[in-house]
Amino acid sequence: MNLYEHTIIARQDTSPSEIKQLTEKYSKIIEKNSGEVVKTENWGLLNLSYLIKKNKKGSYIHFKIKGKGNIISELEKNEAIDKKLLRYLTVKVKNFDLETNYFSKKEESEKREN
Repeated sequence: MNLYEHTIIARQDTSPSEIKQLTEKYSKIIEKNSGEVVKTENWGLLNLSYLIKKNKKGSYIHFKIKGKGNIISELEKNEAIDKKLLRYLTVKVKNFDLETNYFSKKEESEKREN
């Protein structure tokens, strides 16, 4: 089994309920292709480095996936035709970092350290 980190960026005008639907939609595609979603993170609305299709911000959703390579090709095929998405990226990794939450608020991380 291969391990992948997969991130999608949805348009800035996507509502929270639509974000949840996108997450469920792509999780079902992964499970349908005999894969496993180890963890899903909603990173929220973040600034983009440059304009993408006239958007300054995007809603980031991050998946940690365990499965075979055909899952990724099926995912990316569906994402390429989805009008709600701006970009997607998949990276093959050797192991997952399930502990660190890189996009948490600074106050929350300070509380954890104390």
